[in-house]
Amino acid sequence: MVKYALFAFLVGVTVSSFSQDIGELEKRNGFKDIKLGSIADSVKGAKFKKEFKERDQFPAKLYSVSHPDYDQVGEVKVKEIELKSYKDFIYEIRIVTHKDPRLMKALQALYGKPEYDIINEIYFWKTRDILLKFQSQGKNHLELIYISYPVIAMMKVDKEKKVGDIANDL
Repeated sequence: MVKYALFAFLVGVTVSSFSQDIGELEKRNGFKDIKLGSIADSVKGAKFKKEFKERDQFPAKLYSVSHPDYDQVGEVKVKEIELKSYKDFIYEIRIVTHKDPRLMKALQALYGKPEYDIINEIYFWKTRDILLKFQSQGKNHLELIYISYPVIAMMKVDKEKKVGDIANDL
């Protein structure tokens, strides 16, 4: 009996050592070849939609992306992709797909088990530089949102500089 328990333990440790971890999220740094922190205009099929103020403070641009390379994730059809940029650096990638449970299984295989925000009903993976949110969007769609902390930090630094410039001008 002890031999079987030891064998099961060793198999479990071996299988878990082959699974990916959250470091894979940092390594990939985005969705397919759309990388966080890269220039928005460099993305295949990116079309400018509008300028807006993120959090009513930061000037940003919204892009839609339409290109055959991004039409599917495996067998899961992609409904839409949007990018947000600050000073042309991508800080958010939003992907809406058709609902398919294999998508969550694939994310778990890549990044490990997610954390869950029970209040907002969002699964998420978080690293030092990236946040990936995964949630249901209605009955038939899923939404993935990649967020870049370094570009968000750049926004905050620029805001503090503007406040400092105003203070120095008094």
